[in-house]
Amino acid sequence: MSNLALQARRRARLRYQLRQKSSGRPRLSVFRSGKHIYAQIIDDAQGRTLAAASTLDKELREQLRTGADKEAATAVGKLIAERSKAAGVSQVVFDRGSYLYHGRVKALAEAAREGGLDF
Repeated sequence: MSNLALQARRRARLRYQLRQKSSGRPRLSVFRSGKHIYAQIIDDAQGRTLAAASTLDKELREQLRTGADKEAATAVGKLIAERSKAAGVSQVVFDRGSYLYHGRVKALAEAAREGGLDF
């Protein structure tokens, strides 16, 4: 199997488990590319994005050296926590996608927890 097929299977397996355990809570979805990291709070019941943050945001872009390190992931985690509180969301389930809970993904999750998100 190709790497992309394995990645898609991991993502689908994780999403299935999240649906079983979420009990109606929104999902904090993380996407990381080579240059940036993105986070979204998604309400799957309504199919809408409640809050979003990334290293492409103007306020973060000016502060960060690069969008592809743990420091940038931490900043995005804090920002997504602020924006989710403003949207009235405090409890989420963490969707790491097909990424391991390590490095930038872990840094984003820990910063979001410190910012007040419960997962």
